[in-house]
Amino acid sequence: MNKLHVRKDDMVVILSGKDKGKKGKVLETSPKEQKLIVEGINMVTKHVKPRRQGEPGGIVKAEGAFYASKAMLVCPSCGKATRVAHKVLEDGTKKRACKKCNATF
Repeated sequence: MNKLHVRKDDMVVILSGKDKGKKGKVLETSPKEQKLIVEGINMVTKHVKPRRQGEPGGIVKAEGAFYASKAMLVCPSCGKATRVAHKVLEDGTKKRACKKCNATF
C-alpha cells in the first residue's frame, strides 16, 4: 500500500535541494512513485513541439516531480512546518492533526 503524508492542495515547505525553504501548493501526487509536483518548485525546461498549425513551439518552463520525503506539510492554523498526526474524533472519523498546535484539518 502506497501512502503519502501530503495530499493535493496542501501547502508544503521544501526541506532540501535547490528550492530549500520555499513554500508551495501541491498540484499533483503520485503515491506509487512517492513523488509530488508543487506549484513553482523544481522548475524544469521542456522543449515543446508545435502540435497544431499556428500553435507555437519552443522552450517551456514547467514544474517537475520530486520525492515526497523532501517536503513537509505546513499547518493551516499555525503556519509552521509539521509532521502529520492522526486523531480519531468522538464521532469515529479520522482527521489529520498538527503535532505542534494540535489543530485538526
